[in-house]
Amino acid sequence: MAERCELYDRECIDCGECDLCDLDPSKHCDDCGRCIEEPEDYRSITVEDFFKQNVTKEQLKRMEKKLLERQAEIEGKQKG
Repeated sequence: MAERCELYDRECIDCGECDLCDLDPSKHCDDCGRCIEEPEDYRSITVEDFFKQNVTKEQLKRMEKKLLERQAEIEGKQKG
């Protein structure tokens, strides 16, 4: 299936228009973000920050235990 155009209701024709800067159409978009009116909607979060905000220490301990068990299982299969 062909890729869809990001700007128009059609298949992508590789015209490059979607890669132009919204503020200065003579330049290629460099993802500076100055054209975004509400940049907080586009902020990123690190995995570490996500875990700090959304995962309890108990959940981390359970995940670590399962990971160690899985690693031991894999190592056991490799040896035997």
